[in-house]
Amino acid sequence: MFFFSPHIMSFGQDIMIKDSINQLKEVVLIDSLKAKQATGITPSQVINIKIFQNFSPVEMVSSLNQIPGVYVLSGALNTNRITIRGVGARTPYGTDKLKLYYHGIPITNGTGFSTIEAYDLENMNSIEVIKGPKGTAFGANLGGAIVLNPKEALQQATTLSNNFTVGSYGLLKNSLGFTHADDRLALELHYGHMTLEGYRENSRFERDGILLNTSYTINTKNKIAFLLNHIDYNAQIASSISQDAFEEDPTQAAFTWKTSKGYEANKYTLAGISLTHAFNQKLSNTTSLFYTYLDHYEPRPFNILDEFTNGYGFRTRFLGDFKIRDHATQYTFGAELYKDEYNWSTYENLYETNTEEGSIKGNLLSDNKEFRTQFNAFGTLTFPLAEFFSAQLGLNINKTFYDFRDLHKSGAENTSGKRRFGTIFSPSLNLRYSFYPKQEIYMNISRGFSNPSLEETLTPGGSINPDISQETGTNYEVGCDLFLVNNKLKINVALYRMSIKNLLVAQRIGEDEFIGKNAGSTKHQGMELMLDYKVQLTPQLKLTPFMSYSYSNHKFVDFIDGDNDYSGNPLTGVPKHRLNTGLQLQWRNGFYWNTTHQYVGAIPLTDANTLSSDSFNLWHTRLGYKKQLSEKLLFGIDFGINNFTDTHYAQSVLINAVGFGGSDPRYFYPGNDRNFYGSLLLKYSL
Repeated sequence: MFFFSPHIMSFGQDIMIKDSINQLKEVVLIDSLKAKQATGITPSQVINIKIFQNFSPVEMVSSLNQIPGVYVLSGALNTNRITIRGVGARTPYGTDKLKLYYHGIPITNGTGFSTIEAYDLENMNSIEVIKGPKGTAFGANLGGAIVLNPKEALQQATTLSNNFTVGSYGLLKNSLGFTHADDRLALELHYGHMTLEGYRENSRFERDGILLNTSYTINTKNKIAFLLNHIDYNAQIASSISQDAFEEDPTQAAFTWKTSKGYEANKYTLAGISLTHAFNQKLSNTTSLFYTYLDHYEPRPFNILDEFTNGYGFRTRFLGDFKIRDHATQYTFGAELYKDEYNWSTYENLYETNTEEGSIKGNLLSDNKEFRTQFNAFGTLTFPLAEFFSAQLGLNINKTFYDFRDLHKSGAENTSGKRRFGTIFSPSLNLRYSFYPKQEIYMNISRGFSNPSLEETLTPGGSINPDISQETGTNYEVGCDLFLVNNKLKINVALYRMSIKNLLVAQRIGEDEFIGKNAGSTKHQGMELMLDYKVQLTPQLKLTPFMSYSYSNHKFVDFIDGDNDYSGNPLTGVPKHRLNTGLQLQWRNGFYWNTTHQYVGAIPLTDANTLSSDSFNLWHTRLGYKKQLSEKLLFGIDFGINNFTDTHYAQSVLINAVGFGGSDPRYFYPGNDRNFYGSLLLKYSL
């Protein structure tokens, strides 16, 4: 599949597209700190099947949390908030302030929200994370970008596989896959089904999904590809609970959500087609057209939300090179347009008159439509300054436009309006110096932005908020990538500082009412460390210990909210210390045993720093065995324990929670207690 191919295409003696496929196979499967396919010489971090194997097939969040600087707060399988270096921590629900791509297709909606839970980990080949606004070709969002790469049929063979998983809380998950690859056609088809009753009350989850990833080589210069990903899931919502409820019985759901039997139902489709063309040995292009559709229905205690979104767009990227004094100079440029039409209505929820059956739709409360457009143009130039010293200049240009329509009110009460944000220019400079083979230092200076969310662009009355502005920030980063001890020890260290102005604050004024405003500035600074060491204990046994650590010293520089001055306080929603350690044991006969540990420090829950969550330690372990039973049949089995020390902890928190009607504020989403899973894999080569 080649929405992604220009990011990794080589421009040596042979420009054949087939060769770029082989390079993709090498690049994507390597756990690299410098993933060339996305950012050139700009550092990024990649996790792949090796990391996924540390956790159950359900645990995409745990895999992402292995990356220093990235922290995912997960209230449930359908409720995730991804923060990168503290950016996004103040978002009440969901993920924003970063760009999410699926095989090179932008899947972040028109106001900047991303839903990583719409994708199945078992369909992933790798996940790449670009921290901060330095990934010019993938937007210049303050949080950065996450690129999800689905599995591809790379080896010339035809296979049929099935992985079946059972576990605690009624977990049943099955993934059926078919792959085929020959000289011209590559096809990957997966169907997955999962049900989970859940650890907490009112938390049942059921999902069905299908992935089709196929490409066809027309000739040595052209390749066409098609991608289809469809997910249909229904998830009950237990919501957050108060501190007393969290300590007494973490399995309980919030009272109103349990009584109303609150849930969300989603149907999400992503379809895209692309053409990769090599003009000559020095220039290639990939252009993609894509369409997304989301149908979302969510009965909530305070109302019922019924919405659907149609999104479409294109992305084109040229990549070429030329020589300066016998040194290759590479360039890339392109553009990306994403437009969507968001339709949403709210209705009364009459569940209180129907306590046995839960939510019932009542009178219409609001009916709205919003047209949203995001345009990005980008370009980079990577050139040598000396034999071992290179630089990359980049520029991203963004233009954002919102057109809001109030379809429910008329006359003077109608709140329709338009908002066209100013053009944002986001330059980037990257320097990289190799002082020894596989030992490099780098520096980055880049500028980025974040658009207001939908709630922040509207006033409580539903009209366009004319005073809201985009957040902007400048990122400074230095680091090193080192391979030592005969390349057995890999070390990555990064120091960063990012100042953000026009801080967007979602101030809660009701149970589901927020008003956005620019309330000051923040300073994000910290250190990230990643270690990986490979030890061949015996010819039959390999040991790989690893560690990642994040130090996050994030603060409000200037933050006045009403009569309160929070300047100088630690940034809400971010732990200062996070540590991940682990050990992978692999025997040549097919046995493996992986154990991981995660430490998360206390998290400030209020801007005034009057309350914090408790720090906690989590331990997971997984034991497995794979065996080639015959030339055509592969057998695999594994067993895992999550949280085997049975730690009581909050897997996610809600900052600045407010109690209504005399109830206590609901800050906490409890994490699961000790739980088990086991999988059986069969793979047959036809």
